[in-house]
Amino acid sequence: MPARDLIDQDATAQLAALGAGRVGAVELLKAEFARHEHTHQRLNAVVAADVERALERARAIDDQRGRGEASGPLAGLPMTIKDTLDVSGMPASSGLEGLRRRQADDASAVAHVRRAGAVIWGKTNTPVMAGDWQTYNRLYGTTNNPWDSDRTPGGSSGGSAAALAAGVTALEVGSDIGGSLRVPASFCGVFSHKPTWGLVTQHGHVPPMPGSWVERDLNVIGPMARSARDLRLLLSILSDSPLAPTARAADLKATRIGLWLEDPLLLLDAEVRTAIEAFAAELSAAGAQVRPIASPVDIAALLDAYVLLLGSVVAEDIPASRLRAMELMRGPARLARRAGAGPLSWAAMTLAHTARHYEWTRADAVRARLSHQMSGVFEKVDVILAPVAPVTAFQHNHKPFNRRKLVCSNGLTAPYASMLGWISLATACHLPVTAVPAGLGMSGMPVGVQIIGPRGGDARTLAVAQAIDENVRGWTAPDLAV
Repeated sequence: MPARDLIDQDATAQLAALGAGRVGAVELLKAEFARHEHTHQRLNAVVAADVERALERARAIDDQRGRGEASGPLAGLPMTIKDTLDVSGMPASSGLEGLRRRQADDASAVAHVRRAGAVIWGKTNTPVMAGDWQTYNRLYGTTNNPWDSDRTPGGSSGGSAAALAAGVTALEVGSDIGGSLRVPASFCGVFSHKPTWGLVTQHGHVPPMPGSWVERDLNVIGPMARSARDLRLLLSILSDSPLAPTARAADLKATRIGLWLEDPLLLLDAEVRTAIEAFAAELSAAGAQVRPIASPVDIAALLDAYVLLLGSVVAEDIPASRLRAMELMRGPARLARRAGAGPLSWAAMTLAHTARHYEWTRADAVRARLSHQMSGVFEKVDVILAPVAPVTAFQHNHKPFNRRKLVCSNGLTAPYASMLGWISLATACHLPVTAVPAGLGMSGMPVGVQIIGPRGGDARTLAVAQAIDENVRGWTAPDLAV
């Protein structure tokens, strides 16, 4: 198979071809870069490249393989990295001009994949400080969805998801604090895994600003790919805990799946719901034990706690002048909340960004209680199947946040912060989630789902995802004709 066709296969298939000598690392790298050049004007997914150094590394790996020397599990595989992770020679700018030219060593996660033999050649675009469900910044511009250039690929790992869907890369390392691995995977029709919090070290991720050694609450670093088996492989390399790089897929006939599609506080557009219901029917037809469940925890309490925990983390990245302005709005924000403003309102966000420590400890206590409740839920079901996002990928909208609205398929609008709803459970409670493609909505855009598991149950969600990928449905390539 020519390298130009091989790059549409998943990473596992590419590694098999490399190991069998059917393709060389240099040839594969050149094919990926050619795909990048062919699609760059349309997508703007990979925004910085170090091809010469990558070619040197690929040649060295080809020479090693030719001598029969042992190689790592990713030996010769070309990879790109989200531009929130430091890469030697290509530091993480996180969309900021002031960070573009600094010198940096590999982030810990990047060092892991480099030691495994990966050939890192590019950085993928991200919103400023990874702070949006769209991917654009003044430094590198706007990244487009491979399925429809007028729409966002999601964020903050939007460049990563677009590059994967387009065959520009086979594996990616992204991050997630507000859906940043899951939303782009859903919007672009690829796979991602949000690990249990703490499974993968965050050192070398920006934000926080360079030089920090903090392991931020809620934030995780995880793999993105075009197959579930690739997620497992990459997570085993990224993780500081022993995880099998390969394992058997779950037996769908023995898998109890709780289908969660209902809550009055969580928006779900009819287009997304219809696609997920059809997907659930496919799982049932394949033998899975799928049954509807109610919200597994009190969603009002969850959203209140999650928004405050999230706002407390994000506040570290907000300019001091803006925080001072928010402090002046605490009084009106409290009044608005008492008058009925919801947990995803501007008032809730203002109070979260300016939270006192005792308010954080109260939210943390709620999170601990809800996490304990989730342990009981997973005695009744093996995994929970839920939406990732309330809508499919939407058109680019770079207005100020407080002027943005989500537009549903029936024309009704909803607050932009509704994007936080479905992803909040796993993030707040530090649970693992594997995001898988569930098919296309009526608009022709991808719809993804979350496979949520118990804390530490990463192997479980990946095994279920692999069973779905191999027996029900997986990645579908977008039409990239230009």
